[in-house]
Amino acid sequence: MKKHDRLYQSDSVPEDFSFSEPVVEVFDDMLARSVPLYQEVVEATAGLLDRHLKAAETICDLGCATGTTLLHLARCLRHKSPRLVGVDSSEPMLTKARRKASGYSGGGRLEFRRQDIATIAEPDCGAFILHYTLQFIRPPQRPPLIARLFDNLRPGGLLIISEKTIVADKRLNRTFIDIHHDFKRTHGYSELEIAKKREALENVLVPFSRQENETLLQEAGFSPVEPFLQWFNFYSLIGVKPH
Repeated sequence: MKKHDRLYQSDSVPEDFSFSEPVVEVFDDMLARSVPLYQEVVEATAGLLDRHLKAAETICDLGCATGTTLLHLARCLRHKSPRLVGVDSSEPMLTKARRKASGYSGGGRLEFRRQDIATIAEPDCGAFILHYTLQFIRPPQRPPLIARLFDNLRPGGLLIISEKTIVADKRLNRTFIDIHHDFKRTHGYSELEIAKKREALENVLVPFSRQENETLLQEAGFSPVEPFLQWFNFYSLIGVKPH
């Protein structure tokens, strides 16, 4: 059962956000109440992979957290027998992911490992997934990471990314942020929790604009690069490595 997120209910000054054990314990609840259309993003990802991947290919989820996406893919793509690899730098996240996956009977093709995603090496990978992960990578490190993923994909392989974004127009950007805060209020977060979470993330989560993210993929060689889902300042895009 998911533990309820109450991390930011106290008046203490929050530390910078990190994927520590207290965060991990409430992470699934935090996602459901903080990230709009999260389940729809995961389901759309499964649909894209089902139509583009060959049988027995590797799907690598970078920043896999508690394994929610990979476990959904394990169920939806069972007929393709993919090798599913979850990579994260947080050992508490991986411990919970392995615990959630303990009942999975997919013939040993689901694995989780602790690794810096910047060092990933999966030659001829069918797909890489970065759901709300790139925004936690320092901006100067993003181009070499995307280039590395491009090099590790097979021709026709996919890069699927979801991100929180910023909008160039300040007024519209503020409107989108306000609507996101309304989403959080609807899901039970107080004004104090919303403010303290934003303060904790301020120097940790650095969003790009939609155009910056798409340019990042295009400059690495991906073509086409297309968005496939958007909710105000949250969106998902797909890049294909040309044949």
